Order: sequence, then C-alpha cells, then structure tokens
Amino acid sequence: MPTYIYETIPQKPGEMPRQFEVWQSMKDSPLATDPQTGLPVRRVITGGIEMPRGPSDAKAAPVHHHSDSCACCNPVRKK
Repeated sequence: MPTYIYETIPQKPGEMPRQFEVWQSMKDSPLATDPQTGLPVRRVITGGIEMPRGPSDAKAAPVHHHSDSCACCNPVRKK
C-alpha cells in the first residue's frame, strides 16, 4: 500500500501546517480532514526516487536530466 503525505490547511494567518503520513490503497479517496485535529487537509505531491539502470560513467553523465527519451540527455553513443 502506498504512503501518502498530507498537511493541514492553515486556518489563521501565520499558522504552520501539520504534516502526517497515511497508508492508503490507491482506490481510497483522499482524506478531507486530519484524523487527529479535524482540520481540512490537502495531499502533498512528492517526487519519486530514481532507480539506477546500470553502471554509470560519471564523466559521461549529463549535468541535467530531462527524460529517458531526451536527445540532449541521452545522445546515441557509438562504441
């Protein structure tokens, strides 16, 4: 089951949101309120992790990475 991060929506100026994690099925609807406080919440979008795809050559690695199909990041290399 995936873990989702939620944060409370501040109700007063200067109030800090409280973040918490919830295990939910992908079929479950997003939470609308914090189970502890009852305050309204929103789901926080986070980045995934990049899995290594094989041996890397630090000298040949690009400084930036657009996508696996990007011609500037993954030029065809002749052996």
